[in-house]
Amino acid sequence: MAASKERKAEHPAGTSDEAVRRATGRDWSAWGRILDKAGCRTMSHKEIVAVVGEQGTEGWWGQMVTVGYERMRGLREKHQTTAGYQISGSRVIQVPLSRLFQAIADPKLRKKWLAEPIEIRKATRNKSLRMAWADGTAVDVNLYSKGTGKSLVALQHAKLRDAKAAAKMKAFWAGRLDRLRALLED
Repeated sequence: MAASKERKAEHPAGTSDEAVRRATGRDWSAWGRILDKAGCRTMSHKEIVAVVGEQGTEGWWGQMVTVGYERMRGLREKHQTTAGYQISGSRVIQVPLSRLFQAIADPKLRKKWLAEPIEIRKATRNKSLRMAWADGTAVDVNLYSKGTGKSLVALQHAKLRDAKAAAKMKAFWAGRLDRLRALLED
């Protein structure tokens, strides 16, 4: 593998050597050697997770190490999942949870910050919404109280076709979440 590609993936999955070492006892270089030796370059994601688990790292950190390894070795791109590409975005907004939920769930209010047509497939009041985007991709929105009059909106847009679509939607949602915050905080 070219040295420049290795440098580019120095902190795979957005996690530093120090954080990975603290959580797993190994840095990215050590994980790369262990997983290469186990033949993980040709394994599926699920198989790599099992090898990482055999090394004593399971759960969330097992997934983090697996995705980091896949990105280091060029087996996975940023935002890529086993089901396509996925992006996320979040904003803290200075409004109560009920007002934030209403701005997303109510079609008239939603149109003020998100003109694109969506179908709400499932909604749990003041907690979450599952939406279908016009192109068949999925948007999951979760809402969290951050204290009196303060809420967090966190969304994931999944099943995107490629890295270009993921980058486009990442920028799109950043703008829409900023618009939502401006609408509600004015």
